[in-house]
Formats: sequence, structure tokens, C-alpha cells
Amino acid sequence: MRVIGLMSGTSMDGIDAALVRFEDGADSPQWRVEASLTLPYDAGRRGRIHAALTRGTAESLCRLHAELGEWLAEAALAACAKAGIDPAGVDLIGSHGQTVWHEPPAGDRRGATLQLGCAATIAERTGIDVISDFRSRDVAAGGHGAPLVPWVDGLLFAVAGRSRVLVNVGGMANLTRVGPRGSGQPLVAFDTGPGNALIDAAAEAASGGADTFDRDGARAAAGRIDEAWLADLLRHPFFAVAPPKSTGRETFGRLFVEERVRRWDVRGTRWNDLVATLTALTARTIADAVTRWALPLGVDEVVVTGGGASNPVLLRFLAEALAPRPVIEGRSAGIDPDAKEAIAFAALAWAHAQGLAGNVPGVTGASGPRVLGSRTPGRRPAGSGA
Repeated sequence: MRVIGLMSGTSMDGIDAALVRFEDGADSPQWRVEASLTLPYDAGRRGRIHAALTRGTAESLCRLHAELGEWLAEAALAACAKAGIDPAGVDLIGSHGQTVWHEPPAGDRRGATLQLGCAATIAERTGIDVISDFRSRDVAAGGHGAPLVPWVDGLLFAVAGRSRVLVNVGGMANLTRVGPRGSGQPLVAFDTGPGNALIDAAAEAASGGADTFDRDGARAAAGRIDEAWLADLLRHPFFAVAPPKSTGRETFGRLFVEERVRRWDVRGTRWNDLVATLTALTARTIADAVTRWALPLGVDEVVVTGGGASNPVLLRFLAEALAPRPVIEGRSAGIDPDAKEAIAFAALAWAHAQGLAGNVPGVTGASGPRVLGSRTPGRRPAGSGA
């Protein structure tokens, strides 16, 4: 099967697309990426997503749902073009869409999650069947609906003879501890807290909107960590909660940064100190999570993917916190750090087609394994009977 995975993450910098070919059995499929790319959001698209997330109305969310469908279809067709494959040669698209709200379960209250990106539009524009809305079934079964990547981590990225912690630093950060391939060790996975979201928001505010992220960690490198600020940030109750747990921009987003800027009266060179401190927060909370929940099970290496893998200051902070265990950027481990989540949603769509459960109940808290996603048929030739 050829499957395109589409991911618009919490960093909101663009759509990642990966065209993946799967072969052989369901237990250990052979797979390879035939094309991957990122379709960046321009300022207008990114602004519309931000506006809908922070002050959305029914009208703006409805419009964004339709527009995201068009943008996701663009990315899928671009992946076909890059691979030199006609869309008719692709079996499925797995589209995560754009999370606009994610509310984990709490006590007797069930969770709720909403991803936009009209699957019917993607199917109409590409002619390909679309699997979408992956998180809702796990949430309906009592889970967090996140993280969903761990099942894929265990299937595709476990290696013989050593255990790994796979850390993905997107807008939020999450980890998966996978034992050696064939060991049968259970997965440990959860969201550790903010990834790039707070850093990006601070860099944007510091530059008056000129920058959307801290390129190469330059602001963090120019600033200093304010230990009082960091201690205050680490007191957030999310970090003390035991897994299963998940989070999003509702908790760690632009409003979180704006509140700290007012409270700490950030100005002048202190903007770089804020970016440095928020970078340290991401590294510290990932390292604390690894130390508390993964190291007791054994960890040979920590592999970092996502946008955070391109921030050398963040990687340095993380390596210092986890020494002597090696912290390596995903490409060094044979994993494209920019394409990993798109690959994951291609794999989850493939699992849906195989009738395989794509969640890990011990990770999400769901009452049992579930086949994830809903299917929207693509266009079929006249007379096909479909």
C-alpha cells in the first residue's frame, strides 16, 4: 500500500507530508518513505489559524475547517508530484488535521478533542480515500486521545539490541520509551509539556512579529537562564502529574507567554533571557520525564525529532541534563526529524485499513485497543460500483 500521512502540528509552521510504501505483514511491515516535504504556512494562513484558536467564532472555525482541507490536499498532491506518482497510485491519505482544542479527561469528566481539516475536501481534490479524526475514538473510550505516535514508534522505530527513548519536540513535546525489537516490553509514552510553542511565542513577541521561531537557538544563546523564572515555571501542576497525560496550546500557548511577560515586565535584552529560560524549561521537563519514567526501565539512547531537533541550544541543554546517555538528532538514527509525525499518521491510516488498533491503552488511558479514524471515500471511476 502507498499511504500519504499529513500533519499540521501545534507549532503551526506548516503541513508535513510523507508518502510511505508499506509491504509484507501487519506484525512487522517493511516500509520506506518515497517522498516527504513541508508546505509552509505563509503569514496569512498562520494568522488565520492563530486567530481561530484564540478568539474563534463558529463562522471562523467553519471557514478554517474548509480552508485547511484545501491546504492539506495541496500538500498531498505535492507529495505525489515530488515522488513522481500519479494520485491514482496512492491507496490512502491519513490526515491528522489541525488541533484547535484538546481537553484531557479529568475525574468523572470525559475528554474532548477537535481537529479541523475537512476530509471530504481532501478526498474530493485528490480522489484518494482519507482516514481522519484519529483521536476521537480513543477519547470516546475514556482515553486522552494522545499521544498516538507510540504505537507507530514501537512498530517502526524499535531496533534490535538496545532500548530507545524517542522524543518528538513539536509545539508540545512527547516521549516514547521502546524496548529492544522483539523484547515484548510495554511502551511508556506521554506528553512531557511544552516543546516549541512557548519558545516560538516568545521569539515572535520579542521581534514584533518578524520571527516565528528562534532560528538556530540564536536568542536562547544570547540570553541567560533566569533561575527564578524557571523555578516559577516548573511549579506548574502539569509537570507533577503521573502519566497517562496530555496537553496542548490551551495550557502552554501564546496566552501563557503573554501572562509571564506582563508579570515579569519583560523588555529590552530580557527578551533573550525569556527565550533562554523557556528553552531550558522544555529541556528540563523532557529530561525530568525521561529520568523519572524511562531510565528505571533502561535507556541506551535518546533520539530527538520534530522542529526542536533543529535547535542546537535545546539539544545542548537536553544532552547536559541527561548525560552520560547519548542524545542524538533523529537523522543520525535514520529517522527524518521533520517527517516523523507525518510518517506516523500514514502508519495509523495503514493500520485502519488492516483493521489494527492504533492506540496503546496503557499510554492513553483508554478502556481498550481501538481501530482509529474515520474513512471518507475518494472519487471512483464511473461504473466501479464504489
